[in-house]
Amino acid sequence: MPDFHLAVCMFVSSVVVIAIVLIRKIFQNQLSSKWQYNLWFLLLTALTLPFLPAHIVHVGASFVWYQNQTNNPSPPHSSPENPLMENGRTWAHDFSISVNRFDVTWLSQILTIVWVAGILVMVGLNLHAWLKLRQVKKSARVMTNQQILAVFETCKKRLRVSQKPVLADSPFVKSPMTFGIFKTYVILPRGAEAWLSEEELTYIFLHELHHVKYKDIVTNYLIVLFQMLYWYNPLIWMAFRKMRLDREIACDHAVLKTLAPDDYAAYGNTVIKFARKSFSASRFAMVNQLASSKQHLKKRIERIAAFSTESRRLTLKSMAIFSLVAALVVCQIPVVSAMSYGEDRFHFENNQTTYEDLKVFFNGYEGSFVLYDLQKAQYHIYNKEKSVLRVSPNSTYKIYDALFALDAGVITPGQTSLKWDGTTYPYKAWNQNQNLHTAMENSVSWYFQELDKKIQRRPIQAYLQKIQYGNQNLSGGMESYWLESSLKISPVEQVQTLKNFYTNQLMFKEKHVQLVKESIKLETKDHAALYGKTGTGTVNGKDVNGWFIGYVETKNNTYFFATNIESKKHANGSTAAGITKSILKDKNLY
Repeated sequence: MPDFHLAVCMFVSSVVVIAIVLIRKIFQNQLSSKWQYNLWFLLLTALTLPFLPAHIVHVGASFVWYQNQTNNPSPPHSSPENPLMENGRTWAHDFSISVNRFDVTWLSQILTIVWVAGILVMVGLNLHAWLKLRQVKKSARVMTNQQILAVFETCKKRLRVSQKPVLADSPFVKSPMTFGIFKTYVILPRGAEAWLSEEELTYIFLHELHHVKYKDIVTNYLIVLFQMLYWYNPLIWMAFRKMRLDREIACDHAVLKTLAPDDYAAYGNTVIKFARKSFSASRFAMVNQLASSKQHLKKRIERIAAFSTESRRLTLKSMAIFSLVAALVVCQIPVVSAMSYGEDRFHFENNQTTYEDLKVFFNGYEGSFVLYDLQKAQYHIYNKEKSVLRVSPNSTYKIYDALFALDAGVITPGQTSLKWDGTTYPYKAWNQNQNLHTAMENSVSWYFQELDKKIQRRPIQAYLQKIQYGNQNLSGGMESYWLESSLKISPVEQVQTLKNFYTNQLMFKEKHVQLVKESIKLETKDHAALYGKTGTGTVNGKDVNGWFIGYVETKNNTYFFATNIESKKHANGSTAAGITKSILKDKNLY
């Protein structure tokens, strides 16, 4: 389990445990014993949520800081055959700012190892308990005493138990117990019939058969499973202790409902009788035992002594409170979805989608290609999984940064120039004053960082929400949120946002949209024009993320595309652009 999944599990489980404990505390007089126990089943439901497949319901953020450190890539080959040249000019520049990132892979690995080691320890402990229980089972002798069997059958009929549990006794148990899913056993201490009255046997059988009737044995195994998976959360241990106590109290009350008031004290005394004999007995997580620990026994006897038949009003109140907590658990689903899926993946469904195998164009790179035919409203996608994976947009974001700056009045169509502050960069094209066209052509990051400073954080956040740009996350800081940091977007979203930009469904001024379009125009060919922007993500001096997004505009149609590639050190924008042009040529689109 990755470390982010551990965080999701810890968060969800802790929130639900705390909520249930608080609800029980606040509404203790409005909850019947049965419904106090039922609340814990909502916890079991919540504990399942983080393990559901992502498409039904990944937190992780990299620790990144910005430095004025740049990458010196080799320029694209300048031969006439280079597909990234127009009129002898190369338009794909891998000019990128490198960010330094703490490599926390080792921490994730350590957490995973510790989590698995904890599970193995828990498995070992439960295996030991299972072997001891198996010894009890082997020592069990099927009951032959007809008088006891008659009492047992009478209790089964009284509770309408359809199952056929095996009644037996064993010298290794000191308290009656019930266990076994496929073949259920009700075990009495060996020789118990000699010192138990028929009435006491009736109480015991009613208690154990209630556990059988309500499938409490299955619940035991679920508790064991989740206690293994969530061993690191002390709140889960506390919750399951309380759940086991509530189950016994609920079972006690269920038995008392079947008895006359004059029998209540006798039932409590029977529980105490076995408790005296079994305080030092072994506790098995996979079984139900009549006896309890001293602390639990005290609470059970207090509840038995205070027992009264619940009113219809109390039942209705209990159901209402249960529904309230159930609603809280349901509310965890979008939280888990956002943490496990929505943050790093985009949920995409479109009936007009064709998935294609374009692996041959990617030359061993991991990546995706998304194409959208505006006229046919048809998607063509290579690599379904990668097409919805959100990664940093890097310089492709500059298209929208420019649009925001124009809308905010930071620059205007008549004045887009910014003065260079004298900082020396390894790229000659950066060390001079810039306007929108030169800054876009040479991917001058300082120009767009300066625009961000002038626009300011809150308006940028509002703009991202307006155009629904990726995960809209600015937490990485105003200088670097789009540089291998917090802001992320998937190839599918790149295409959708680009299409909305082109058709101006984003509702910006047409002259601003047109100016940005002109700034990303790359070349023309056979009555078609290619518009686009490359992006390169550089981490610790290595190119790890390459983008090329844009569109081909023909006389009768427009095709939007996004290509993303990833590698440990050789993924850049010019490579993504070369792959894209090869695919477009193969499809006779450009």
